[in-house]
Amino acid sequence: MSLLTVENLAVDFGLFHAVKGVGFTLDKGETLALVGESGSGKSVTALSILQLLAPNASYPSGSIRFDGQELLGASETVLRPIRGARIAMVFQEPMTSLNPLHTVERQIGESLLLHKGLRGARARARVIELLELVGIPDPVSRLRSYPHEMSGGQRQRVMIAMALANEPDILIADEPTTALDVTIQAQILDLLASLKARFGMALLLITHDLGVVRKMADRIAVMQHGEIMETGTTTAIFTAPQHAYTQMLLAAQPKGAPVPASDKEPVLVEATDIAVRYAKRGAGLFQRRTYTAAVQDVGFSLRAGQTLGVVGESGSGKTTLGQALLRLTASTGTIRFQGQDIAALSQKALRPLRQRMQVVFQDPYGSLSPRLTIAQIVGEGLTVFDKARPPAEREALVDAALTEVGLSPDMRGRYPHEFSGGQRQRIAIARAMILKPAFIVLDEPTSALDVSVQAQIVDLLRDLQARYGTAYLFISHDLRIVRALSHEVMVMKDGRIVERGPTEQIFTAPQQDYTKALLAAALDFRA
Repeated sequence: MSLLTVENLAVDFGLFHAVKGVGFTLDKGETLALVGESGSGKSVTALSILQLLAPNASYPSGSIRFDGQELLGASETVLRPIRGARIAMVFQEPMTSLNPLHTVERQIGESLLLHKGLRGARARARVIELLELVGIPDPVSRLRSYPHEMSGGQRQRVMIAMALANEPDILIADEPTTALDVTIQAQILDLLASLKARFGMALLLITHDLGVVRKMADRIAVMQHGEIMETGTTTAIFTAPQHAYTQMLLAAQPKGAPVPASDKEPVLVEATDIAVRYAKRGAGLFQRRTYTAAVQDVGFSLRAGQTLGVVGESGSGKTTLGQALLRLTASTGTIRFQGQDIAALSQKALRPLRQRMQVVFQDPYGSLSPRLTIAQIVGEGLTVFDKARPPAEREALVDAALTEVGLSPDMRGRYPHEFSGGQRQRIAIARAMILKPAFIVLDEPTSALDVSVQAQIVDLLRDLQARYGTAYLFISHDLRIVRALSHEVMVMKDGRIVERGPTEQIFTAPQQDYTKALLAAALDFRA
């Protein structure tokens, strides 16, 4: 008997049919990957297993049996000892899944207390052990950290530590490596594989990353529009896919080269000696304050129409640098935008420049207002900076922006929670692009997107750059996309620039050992 059996599962949200007759099995020690584009029903299917969907979800048909016990429609009394103990889940967006008011130690410790009764020194020792397992550096110092004090990749690792705390029979991993750089991706996947072997744990893996699937999965189920199009062993799916949709997914990869850039274009952004420091939390009232350097002595110049790719492991300072350039976090050093020193400008003086300096944040859900429709979110910049434009024209521009990023204008009246993670990222990109800015900081803009949409977004960014001469600071851990989009690459480690140069030079003849290790990890991971 299979450990988990899903039969004829249907999930509706009102008149919308999100999942239609899905069925699959998962055996002990097996890894099954649910693969498909965002909005295909992967996450809805997974959340249904533990009955975690919103109250407006209904189940017209289906059965979900775990170890012979029916979960669909089960009471909280039945589900409570299973959730987090026998079946655990790593959610797609760690920032919204972690409690912003609780420390890392308390959040991981809560699961240990509820299901194992661990508290005090024993619980703390286990939390430290789990943080070490998922690659958090200096885990003891991180026990008192809050989610906002950690990078996106570090938050994801904390989520994985919480899920693994009670050594579950089944781990549901919804995009578990989305926010992680390639070296940590490899570590996390190796960790999951070793835990599977050690505890006989089954893994239901939900991902759009075919590199992850190829490395981890025993079997694959390909989903589209709420239905399973094809199932098979990983070898069979990758070598001889039968369905046209599966063939399209496997063929979709970012291709081509960056838009030609001229060294005669004016310098748009120039940074000199940028440094960002954060105060460490002291142990006592009168303890001398100490600081952590997130970015140190960083300098570069970026011309109009040029893309500078910034790569490095999570926590290397990439995102902090992008925020410092936009004056979203305090820094020292000189920042010049279109020849003007903006480092010392007041927020009031800086505001008119915001129209020409935009950002796409790493976490789309956290950066989109839950109280606004997507039409209001995407059009907000026009409302602020282009008040003289007639409302009908603004609405048309919003529709055009949604279409450019692959969303239907018919969706304009929906709210962020009604979209998948990948769709929310596209909304964030549309919001930044609608103002046609001169400079955009793109912080992992494709990390939440499936492979086919990644390729579309890369083409879109190239097209906009060719038409408007937009300059990009492109922060990413996906080196394939960096290579396809960037004219130059800057490699960061521990807040410093390790190496910088033309993209092909960095990829074909890296000079520094750290760059070589980063590239080797990426190539091995994608092989």
